[in-house]
Amino acid sequence: MSQTNYLTPEGEARLKAELEDLKGPRREELSKRLRSAIQMGDLSENADYHKAKEDQGFLEGRIQELESILRSSVIIEKNLSKGQVSIGATITIQEAGSDPETYHIVGATEADPRNGKISHESPIGRAIMDKKVGDVAEAETPGGKIKFKILKIE
Repeated sequence: MSQTNYLTPEGEARLKAELEDLKGPRREELSKRLRSAIQMGDLSENADYHKAKEDQGFLEGRIQELESILRSSVIIEKNLSKGQVSIGATITIQEAGSDPETYHIVGATEADPRNGKISHESPIGRAIMDKKVGDVAEAETPGGKIKFKILKIE
């Protein structure tokens, strides 16, 4: 059984574009490299051939991974459950004594904390799901327990 992958419309478009690139230009480029390496002769000691075959394995693996993610994905729209945190929401939280921080709640596939996208499965994501503005949440992070207040949900 495959797990559900939550994707924003932008995330889905990005994965589809990557898949098309891998299936088209990248696959073609790799097949040219393989043909060229095969024409060099003895394959047992042909480093170009072995590297191209290894790259082909990675490429085909990534294609399968992307197809699987897209097959089992649920597209999340903007926050539909107004007033409480859900996947797709943009939230602003504040730890005592710190500046407010804004995050977009996304599925694990799209998580990119450095760019303000946190997974609903992350410690902070789990702590704030279904909470409302004004609620205080506590999360167990690798750096220890943190407590923060939810200031805004969009």
